[in-house]
Amino acid sequence: MSGPGWLEPDWPVVSRVRAAITLRSGGCSRGAYASLNLAAHVGDDPESVDENRRRLSAALSLPSAPLWLTQVHGCDVAEAGRDATGCKADAVVAHRPGQVCAVLTADCLPLLMASRDGNRVAAVHAGWRGLAAGVVEAAMTRLGVEPSEVMVWLGPAIGPGAFEVGEDVRSAFLSTDPGAHACFLPNREKHWLADIYELARRRLTAAGAGFVSGGGYCTVSDPERFFSYRRDGATGRMASLIWIEP
Repeated sequence: MSGPGWLEPDWPVVSRVRAAITLRSGGCSRGAYASLNLAAHVGDDPESVDENRRRLSAALSLPSAPLWLTQVHGCDVAEAGRDATGCKADAVVAHRPGQVCAVLTADCLPLLMASRDGNRVAAVHAGWRGLAAGVVEAAMTRLGVEPSEVMVWLGPAIGPGAFEVGEDVRSAFLSTDPGAHACFLPNREKHWLADIYELARRRLTAAGAGFVSGGGYCTVSDPERFFSYRRDGATGRMASLIWIEP
């Protein structure tokens, strides 16, 4: 059996910054969670989740266990080396080598961040609520560097052809950024197709991020590689991880 599969960001960070976004292959979970489910909160067998995390750690040669968060679609930012696994937060920063940041997603947008000098990294979970409320900006602030020194990669999320939302979601973004109307295409009555990648890029640009890349995936339309809550309901989660090599 092949081991865990993952993507690596295509971005010009210094070599000591490592990052990976897992695919759904190479684990031991079964049924709706097949096969590399890394989330302990979705109803999967706990022993399978533990084994999947063990396989991932070995495959990536992780320097430490990731700080697994309890994600709540908010704006709180945890700090690796200070906060405990299971803390409620939707982003995590690391200021020292060997500390592994991680977020779990299955349609929400994962963002990976690194300072240009490679001394600070962060992982962010951005569903529409967190994105509209400012989780991206909160993570940038907690990195502790000038915004122009922040490099960002947008990982696999629900694509603009699949992300149907109501007026409440559109209004949440337009209330603070009227220009975001271009990120919403009318669909059926009082429903819109939203581009979460472009919404994130707008916020990152407004916050002064120095480099943004990634995007272009659709978790919903690619069942071979990605879990998708909107597509399947009961499903696993991918992990987006970033760390500084010791």
